[in-house]
Amino acid sequence: MLQWHREIERLKNSILSLSSLVEEQITKAMIALERRDIDLAKQTIKKDQEIDNMEIQIEEECLKILALYQPVADELRFIVSALKMNNDLERIGDLAANIAKRAAFLSKREKLDIADDLKDISVKARNMVKKSLDALINKDVELARQVLIADDEVDKLNKEMLKKLLEEIKHNPEKAKEYFSVQSVSKSLERIADSATNIAEDVFYMCTGQIIRHQGGEFTGEDTN
Repeated sequence: MLQWHREIERLKNSILSLSSLVEEQITKAMIALERRDIDLAKQTIKKDQEIDNMEIQIEEECLKILALYQPVADELRFIVSALKMNNDLERIGDLAANIAKRAAFLSKREKLDIADDLKDISVKARNMVKKSLDALINKDVELARQVLIADDEVDKLNKEMLKKLLEEIKHNPEKAKEYFSVQSVSKSLERIADSATNIAEDVFYMCTGQIIRHQGGEFTGEDTN
């Protein structure tokens, strides 16, 4: 049984290491965009391979624990949640790399003032990722609930950004590629928020045994009528 606990602790540490790297990738991608830093963008893109490798390693750890120890109850919920979170963290890493690619492209073009409007979306999305991971570490259901609520705010900001960009393209069609790159960043941030929401839902399941996907305001405290 001592070996079982060591395996679980090793898995937890692996997930925390991946979480930390993913958070760092988002931050670096956005700094590269804001500072028009092509070297940092390239570093961020290259680092994505490390995330992919870690995701595979964690999946293998989960499957090994399931095969060797056949966990039940709380332990089984943790392993199932870990598998799902692992996938979402890898997805966030891919999205951060996509932002870095857009940052590299935009750094070679004339600066667009509208790119500054991404800051609100970026801050909210990054906060959602941080809270979802803090909820995981601390097994904090209330913090997970806050992430679920925040997702609608990011969706709204992304829609507003799309409207602004379409208006800009009407007036400056020669810069359409640049504006579409800005929209790609905005959409990537929205998807990062979606993945953070998935992690928060998995924390809820891990802590309570309740599956809350697709149940809307019932668990966020919002009125669904």
